[in-house]
Amino acid sequence: MARAMFEYTKTILDKVSFDASLFCKEVKKAIQRLLPHEIEELRLWIIALTRQNPELNQCLIYLNT
Repeated sequence: MARAMFEYTKTILDKVSFDASLFCKEVKKAIQRLLPHEIEELRLWIIALTRQNPELNQCLIYLNT
């Protein structure tokens, strides 16, 4: 079940990646829902995504806890 939540989170983040503020809001929600190892995996996924969309880079501050 937890893996399904991780995949769902990635899908949502991909869909809202056009708007940095909405993306950051969804990242905050994801941190509350996901397990610690999934948060680390999400951080790596977002780093890869920010290579294509550098404006999303500001959301990485929520993952550096």
